[in-house]
Amino acid sequence: MSDTATRTLVRTQGRKAYAAFGARSSGTRHPLVATAMVLPLAALLAVVFGGWEAVVTQASSVAVMLGR
Repeated sequence: MSDTATRTLVRTQGRKAYAAFGARSSGTRHPLVATAMVLPLAALLAVVFGGWEAVVTQASSVAVMLGR
C-alpha cells in the first residue's frame, strides 16, 4: 500500500508556500501578456524553418476575414 496521505500533505504544503510569495497557482493570463510571450517564439520559428511566407499569407487571410 502506498502512503498517499503523506504525499497529499506535502503537495498541499508546497502550494501554501507557493501562494505565500504572492503568485497565483491557477487562473488565466491576460491576452496581451500571452501574446507578448508567444510572438517572439513564433517569429523565430517562422524564420528558422522558412515559413515566413506562409505566416504572412495566413495573417492576411485572417485580416480579410475579420474585415480589415
